[in-house]
Amino acid sequence: MTKRNFGAVRQLPSGRWQAKYRHPRSNQFIVAPSTFSTKRDADRWLANTQVDIDRGNWIDPAWGSVSLDEYAHSWLSQRLLAPRTVELYRGLLKHHIVPVLGKIDLNDLSPRDVRAWHSKLSKATEPGPVTVAKAYRLLRTVCETAVSDEMIGRNPCKLKGASVEHSPERPVATVAQVGEIFEAIEDRYGAMVLLAAWCSLRLGEALALTRGDIDLERGTVRVDKSAAELQHGERIIGPPKTRAGVRTVAIPPHVVPLIEEHLTAFTGPNDADLVFVGTLGQPVRRASFYTAWLRATATRGPSGLRYHDLRHTGATLAAATGASTKELMARLGHASADAALRYQHATADRDQAIARALSGLVAPIDNGESVRDS
Repeated sequence: MTKRNFGAVRQLPSGRWQAKYRHPRSNQFIVAPSTFSTKRDADRWLANTQVDIDRGNWIDPAWGSVSLDEYAHSWLSQRLLAPRTVELYRGLLKHHIVPVLGKIDLNDLSPRDVRAWHSKLSKATEPGPVTVAKAYRLLRTVCETAVSDEMIGRNPCKLKGASVEHSPERPVATVAQVGEIFEAIEDRYGAMVLLAAWCSLRLGEALALTRGDIDLERGTVRVDKSAAELQHGERIIGPPKTRAGVRTVAIPPHVVPLIEEHLTAFTGPNDADLVFVGTLGQPVRRASFYTAWLRATATRGPSGLRYHDLRHTGATLAAATGASTKELMARLGHASADAALRYQHATADRDQAIARALSGLVAPIDNGESVRDS
């Protein structure tokens, strides 16, 4: 055994080398988490550990001797999150993270473990790429907090691009299709179709609207809350998805009379009365609305159209009018310009198609003479 003031290395019967050093405070020996193929590697590990201690970067291995499962649930309980977000994170932990990685101690969780877990999850038929990205992003965030808590020295989540959601392209309804769906759906839900398609409201935002949020004289709708429905049926009213989600949206003039008709037929007279209610005046349940939605869209609109796709329809139509990025962000309630730019790019692509079609009109008359000559 080679002894030093800081630690010691020794060769094991297997031929591999073991390194250990004294705890800076308790003076008890701490053995390296793995053995080394050469004495030089063991010496190098000891030297790096001593440098970390001298610089204040050393993490006590005992602090990370807690399972990922235990730490992640503790992390979740200490966060101020929206109820639906808590449900999402619990589901990701329960179904996709803990079954594979949960029993591993934080200080034993390696990039190799994370890479193998992510690869297996990505190759499975379920849950799909969007959920895989969300699960990875949650794991990375939990581990980043563990680094800040000085439980581990570095984050083992190092996969480039693994946290990016690559959602499939969603269909966009035409103006005519929006009208067809509006005519087909139950009358009490028609205004929800209009507010999604022409004002880009989310479902939760529409379900939380009260009469006082709609100003028919000015033609605006105020969005400052959202309705969430938890798995056990509890209905919660809270702020929109982001701070940017609090906004006032102008209603297109042709839609205002239809919204007024809805208020007269289905909404109570008081400012606090919900705009959208069920047959008995109760808050609309998502399941009830989705049932009506599926019936209305069974033979109308693009195949597989979802209610949220109408929000994208509204954004695309607004972009087609020439709305700027900031104007689209304000109308959609987006904190980031990325989504707004996506709708503008879609409009630019359509403009290129129009330009090509215009050139196609030249062909029939271009019989050897230039357009200028004709």
